[in-house]
Formats: sequence, structure tokens, C-alpha cells
Amino acid sequence: MSLYEILRHFADSYGLAMIFALYLTLCLWHFRPGAKSHVETAKHSIFKDDEHGQ
Repeated sequence: MSLYEILRHFADSYGLAMIFALYLTLCLWHFRPGAKSHVETAKHSIFKDDEHGQ
């Protein structure tokens, strides 16, 4: 079995599962209980340098 076949098998099975788990973790990270203050800060960060409504 060549290195290519080993890596291809890993990517088709375990690699796909790991990428999907990472995707779910990153998507759900913002909904954890301790993230509210960080989300509020990020939500209003684009307006912090805004003066006179411009």
C-alpha cells in the first residue's frame, strides 16, 4: 500500500469526520454560556470609532 493510498483512506474516513467535528465546534463556539460578553463586544466593535453618525 503506497503512501498516497494510506493518506487517501485517512482523508476519506477519519479526516472527513475530524473536519466535520471541527466545523461544528467552531459554529457552536459562539453559543456557549460564557461568550455573551465577547459577542456583544464584537457586535458593537464596528461602531466604536464612528463619530457623528458618519
